[in-house]
Amino acid sequence: MNKFKEGKTLITYYSREGNNYVNGRIVNLQVGNTEVAAKMIQKITGGKLFRINTIKKYPEDYTETTKVAQQELRDNARPDLSAYLENIDDYEVIILGYPNWWGTMPMPVFTFLEKYDFAGKTILPFCTHEGSGMGCSESDIKKLCPNSKVLRGLAIRGGNVNNSEKDINHWLKNINI
Repeated sequence: MNKFKEGKTLITYYSREGNNYVNGRIVNLQVGNTEVAAKMIQKITGGKLFRINTIKKYPEDYTETTKVAQQELRDNARPDLSAYLENIDDYEVIILGYPNWWGTMPMPVFTFLEKYDFAGKTILPFCTHEGSGMGCSESDIKKLCPNSKVLRGLAIRGGNVNNSEKDINHWLKNINI
């Protein structure tokens, strides 16, 4: 039986294509690793996809983007998003995806989480990374959404994302919601 009721699950994610660090080198990704995982999750759950995007784009160069991201984290910045959901109340389960940037979520994900009231909702975080796992993102989500139920997340190594469907299936299958 599908635990993710049709129409009640949202898969929202932030992803970065282009210049990325994968398996120890900089590569050009046509589709960001987090988006690849989000689409696998959507295929499994049937949930609605919503991509978090910023108005101001990050630099094309990977190293420059990491510098901007680190400064945003230091400044506790909240970048403006290019679009928002009409109504978060339509969803019971929020599957939240992001790359691990400097030990947590990119700051646009903070913007997204602060925009809505997640009281009574279940949040399932997942991240893509190249060795740093979930970092402190789960505790950051709990601080931002204190009245929601934040379940244990899934960390997916970016370099292995195309082969992660089995791990994603296992994670979703074992969620007791």
